[in-house]
Amino acid sequence: MSEEQRVTRRDDEAVAQFVERFAAQLTDAGMQRMPARVFSCLLASESGVLTSAEISERLRISPAAVSGAIRYLSQVGMVGREREPGTRRDRYRVHNEQWHEALTRKDNSMTRLEAALREGVESLGEGTPAGRRVGETLAFFEFMQKEMSVMMERWVKYRDELRAQQESEGQDRLAR
Repeated sequence: MSEEQRVTRRDDEAVAQFVERFAAQLTDAGMQRMPARVFSCLLASESGVLTSAEISERLRISPAAVSGAIRYLSQVGMVGREREPGTRRDRYRVHNEQWHEALTRKDNSMTRLEAALREGVESLGEGTPAGRRVGETLAFFEFMQKEMSVMMERWVKYRDELRAQQESEGQDRLAR
């Protein structure tokens, strides 16, 4: 058996178990159950691209359940929709940079939260107990945003180094 065959051979049952375990973790973290399962299924697929029928078959769920999950995942930017060449069928693709993009969007959300919290501190008064609580919450978000920006820069550098190392070793574990 060649190295490529050994590396790419998959145990379908183990993959299905991973999909369900990872989906459970996403659900525990706050994602709805069906979008978590569909996202995990796409993430675990070799190409990162599946049709609705393929997702439905792999997860043993109805096409309507797939549709609702895809709608949610598309709205939050975790999957994209594309047309299958030569057909009218849509394919769904997990974004390779989904975590980076999701955290970057959260960074923008934090900026809006900070503005609202600043208004709250002004409205409540800095010296009041409520104003101090809101002020500390504001300080937390300012700190997190600063740290998140630095961490995202470090991640991009680390990811690029990891990809270069894997390419030099003839591996391609990080999709492009």
